[in-house]
Amino acid sequence: MPELNPARMETDRPATMLPASPLTSATAVLIALSFCHLLNDTIQALIPAIYPLLKDSFHLNFTQIGLITLTFQLVSSVLQPVVGLYTDRHPQPYSLAVGMGVTLCGLVLLALAATYQVVLFAAALVGTGSAVFHPESSRMARLASGGRHGFAQSLFQVGGNMGTALGPLLAAWIIVPRGQRHILWFSMLAFAGIVILSRVGGWYLRKVAVVQRPSRPMAALPTRLRARQVSVALFILLVLMFSKFFYLASMTNYYTFYLMHRFGLSVQGAQIYLFIFLFAGACGTLAGGPVGDRIGRKRVIWVSILGMAPFSLLMPHAGLFGTAVLSVFASLVMASAFPAILVYATELMPGKVGMIAGLFFGLAFGLAGIASAVLGKLADLTGVEFVILACSFLPLLGLLTWFLPDVEKEERPI
Repeated sequence: MPELNPARMETDRPATMLPASPLTSATAVLIALSFCHLLNDTIQALIPAIYPLLKDSFHLNFTQIGLITLTFQLVSSVLQPVVGLYTDRHPQPYSLAVGMGVTLCGLVLLALAATYQVVLFAAALVGTGSAVFHPESSRMARLASGGRHGFAQSLFQVGGNMGTALGPLLAAWIIVPRGQRHILWFSMLAFAGIVILSRVGGWYLRKVAVVQRPSRPMAALPTRLRARQVSVALFILLVLMFSKFFYLASMTNYYTFYLMHRFGLSVQGAQIYLFIFLFAGACGTLAGGPVGDRIGRKRVIWVSILGMAPFSLLMPHAGLFGTAVLSVFASLVMASAFPAILVYATELMPGKVGMIAGLFFGLAFGLAGIASAVLGKLADLTGVEFVILACSFLPLLGLLTWFLPDVEKEERPI
């Protein structure tokens, strides 16, 4: 494939320059990417969703459960920035289908695993497939955005959030009652993803051909921020990511155990509550990007991180119904943060979409993995109720948003 200048892809020329067909419409590509994100994250969500089953089957403690997530998330965290940096310079249209194939291999191995070590290796394969998927798919979503970067990122992200929400629900219905080998049913999701992503790769190749044609000069970079301001802003974003994903890890991995221990729910009953929490997050993600396009990313980050603090702080002291209601509001508010943070970061560093997406997706996975291991150890020492209580204070770190520069005010006229 001819060498591509990634910076020129940031012009976001309308996809109507391409002939219309089912997968050359920009909207169709965004929907396809979002749906494949749903498939990818549904598969990922199966891993924490079957922790109660794995805990009983392999006689694991909470520390060992946390290490499964750490393995999956750490592999993905390390690889994603590397993949993003490489694909910024050498875009790989069919890499998404290849990554989904690696995920398929990890899924099959997880279904057939007979030892804890094999479970860890299977989790690592799923993490590898995810690392290949996220940076390049984020670039494709931005390329198909038509300038509506927040909307495109939210639509892409909502697929992942829906998958994360569906994973525990499907696990409760299919895997938990029947056993580990029934994970194999989900290989059909990975296969469907391979087929769809192959067609998306074809659209990307055609888009590359259009982008490389002679065209008007590229617009000036959208920010006048000094290097020091960019560095400080990126550091603050990383701290905000820490607060969001440590809290999210506490809920994703230990919320079911919290509900079972405190309120006496069954595994399947607790999974329903986890689904409600995660589904609310999907709704919040869909709203965050378009709202950021209208009112600015910084304001969305303010509301989404700090705004969830009242709900998270009250939840450990509520009854079952109150816990469910507060968790929904906390998830709804918190979920709008990631699309806003990601688009804000790409505006800080124009022309480096793959690297930024890989860095922030990788950081999200890495923080979630580290949090799972740390919080698992903490749960063994103090109990899951203390873990939920301790993590409820993390949203207060949203106060650091005050120090973020207003990127929208710094934009140059085009």
